[in-house]
Amino acid sequence: MIFGFREFCEIRNHIYARTGVHIGDQKVYLLRRRVEERLKALGLSSAEEYIAYLKYRDGSGKEFDELVSSVTVNETYFFREFPQLQTFAEHCLPEVVERKNTGRIHILSAGCSTGEEPYTLSIICQEMLDPPHNFSITAVDIDYRALEKAKQGIYDERSVRDVPQVYLEKYFTRTSKGFVVRDEVRRFVTFRKANLNDREALLALGRDFDFVFCRNVLIYFSDDSRRRVVETFYAMMNPGGYIFLGHSESLSRITSAFELKRMGGNLVYRKPLKELVRAW
Repeated sequence: MIFGFREFCEIRNHIYARTGVHIGDQKVYLLRRRVEERLKALGLSSAEEYIAYLKYRDGSGKEFDELVSSVTVNETYFFREFPQLQTFAEHCLPEVVERKNTGRIHILSAGCSTGEEPYTLSIICQEMLDPPHNFSITAVDIDYRALEKAKQGIYDERSVRDVPQVYLEKYFTRTSKGFVVRDEVRRFVTFRKANLNDREALLALGRDFDFVFCRNVLIYFSDDSRRRVVETFYAMMNPGGYIFLGHSESLSRITSAFELKRMGGNLVYRKPLKELVRAW
């Protein structure tokens, strides 16, 4: 199969146009391997045939989903970046709860991958909230295979290695298949397939989120795509809501619409209680 830089760029551009995800030049060999796998699965013989298939014969989008799933990074685990979660649990969550009084807490886990993050947030909310069931978590990802695994809620020892022992015993059941998330954690989480680059699809999820977690996801997007996604998040959030990015990520080059606050030794971004002129 001929798979030069031209073919790489054409497929990369197709993925970018539909998802906002930018595949760097260093991923050319990874994408080549994934395309070779898809050629065998479809009975095609060349990259040109595959490109034409994606553009003109994949009306349902099923093959595009397969391709995206094959190149998506799903590196995650429970209680990842614990200091940030501690800030959420001990500072941000109590503040929002006090402000909302008896209102339900709504959380969005964007780029939820195989489910470790939203289930972690469910555990934290049950530990911190009174009553412990006054919250809901919407978890979205573009990778349908990752979502299937998330819905199963079965994880290996590596995924739960950072779960405090008391929570491991309280919220998981150990079986021959692995550690199974118990129903009291799962029932607060709703998984949906969504493209973060699709503004209307995201807005349809709601405009009343108190927290948005989009950690270690935007690093795969171009600058323009990041700006569009964050602008959508802003529109989805309640005033005073918090957005959490990965510890090495920043909104400084994207927007000044969010307030930067120091809470519990960590910097967090908050949508202003009173909207000012936004800078995108």
